[in-house]
Amino acid sequence: MPSIRAGLQDIQQRIEAAAVEAGRDPASIRLIAVSKTKPAGMIREAFDAGHSLFGESYLQEFLEKRTDPLLEGLPIEWHFIGHLQSNKVRSVIGKVSLIHGIDKISTARELSRQALRQNLHADYLLEVNTSGESTKYGMAEDEVLSAAETLFTLPSITLRGLMNIASPDEASARNEFRRLRQLLKQLREVAPNPEELSELSMGMSGDFESAVMEGATMIRVGTAIFGARCLR
Repeated sequence: MPSIRAGLQDIQQRIEAAAVEAGRDPASIRLIAVSKTKPAGMIREAFDAGHSLFGESYLQEFLEKRTDPLLEGLPIEWHFIGHLQSNKVRSVIGKVSLIHGIDKISTARELSRQALRQNLHADYLLEVNTSGESTKYGMAEDEVLSAAETLFTLPSITLRGLMNIASPDEASARNEFRRLRQLLKQLREVAPNPEELSELSMGMSGDFESAVMEGATMIRVGTAIFGARCLR
């Protein structure tokens, strides 16, 4: 298996190539190294290779990693990219730069409540189920605009954009990425502060180039950097 450094370099080169093909600035796309189930040593190896943005999905595992002696105190930008239940919000707020997996108004309300309670501010993305699969989390596409009226008014939190997990089929995934981009455009048209809505978190190891072609500002790649998923 190639080294983590080589994996990061390969992904960055592919991001740049896809961006150039799409007529985009490669610097407008950020790579989130998905480090869930990976030990602190592998994250440190990626950090030492020059990468500082990591995504975690399991709360307890994340809380343990951020205080691991190998990682504690490093200028790491953590994103929480997994599904976040309302009763776990209080434990993650203030510890990550961006929460990707908010998929209900009730969870956004709890995020706001906890931010106020802890005198903090939280940025988040709304997860949208573009594939329509019942096994995936996310708000239905036709619910997003109606929910926005409430989401925009919640204090101490800011909606920064949208995220999805696309279908495994390449053609379907490309279409879902395109729809998510169009949905973000619609959101911006009704937002009181449209400049705050700038992020599209979409694309993973198997489909990130299509996501870049359709406007992704963040891609989430784990396997292509760290190798096969470790058992928890």
